[in-house]
Amino acid sequence: MQFIVVSGRSGSGKSTALQLLEDCGYTCIDNLPVSLLPALIGQMKAADKGDLKLAVGIDARNIGGDLSRYPSIIKACNLESSQFTTIFLDASNTVLLKRFSETRRKHPLSDNSVGLKQAIDNERSILEPVANLADVTLDTSTLTLHELRSVIRKKIVGETRTTAALSFESFGFKYGMPVDADFVFDVRCLPNPFWKPELRSHTGLEAPVQAFLTEQPEVMSMIDDIAAFISKWLPAFQANNRSYFTVAIGCTGGMHRSVFIAEQLTRLFKSHYSNVQVRHRQLAGQAEPIH
Repeated sequence: MQFIVVSGRSGSGKSTALQLLEDCGYTCIDNLPVSLLPALIGQMKAADKGDLKLAVGIDARNIGGDLSRYPSIIKACNLESSQFTTIFLDASNTVLLKRFSETRRKHPLSDNSVGLKQAIDNERSILEPVANLADVTLDTSTLTLHELRSVIRKKIVGETRTTAALSFESFGFKYGMPVDADFVFDVRCLPNPFWKPELRSHTGLEAPVQAFLTEQPEVMSMIDDIAAFISKWLPAFQANNRSYFTVAIGCTGGMHRSVFIAEQLTRLFKSHYSNVQVRHRQLAGQAEPIH
């Protein structure tokens, strides 16, 4: 079992940290009253099969004075140090003021009688019992969102890079471009099996079309160039904490060339990445021609 508490002042990056942990396989609960921690941890221990991972966000909105009890509640839970981590995020008052001014969000402790600056100051005192027990304290004053995600990943998750899901999708331009693609490659310049009567009824998943396209030097050169481009730039997207990356390959009808090339690229990248998928939009019959 792995249990992480994420806390800190509003605007310091707690939501970003929880989102990163969720991407890494943690079940995340935000703004949980600390009085419920014993019951939650008890359930985790009873159900634990060695692979349970839970992260809980705790902030100053906690129900009436509960945060003062945080040290005693955690002690009573009898968690081993290897199972439990408290992360506390903070930033300078100047930076927090700037972040709230830029986003125009209301601070959770501010109201008609408490201004933003006073709310930020009050929050530090309220969260002190949690901050004093933190295993990891991060000052996010100078960190971007991407840098914060990288720091959390390295310090807590223990991974130095993401394991983005890589998806290849074939499609036909005459049915419209996919809206979810990160990169689109147009392969309509390549020899088209459609103009071969004996190949027209086959698809890029079938041997006759595959044999024809494999024999075309420009087809194989296009596959090599696309693969080289993705291999060069995918690590940069991974370093930027991208969880999903979609590469769309388009030909005219989405039945022959794009299908074949998407399959070839999937085969190539499966030898280097653990989560590689392929989808053929037109073969699945999910679009009507654009008139």
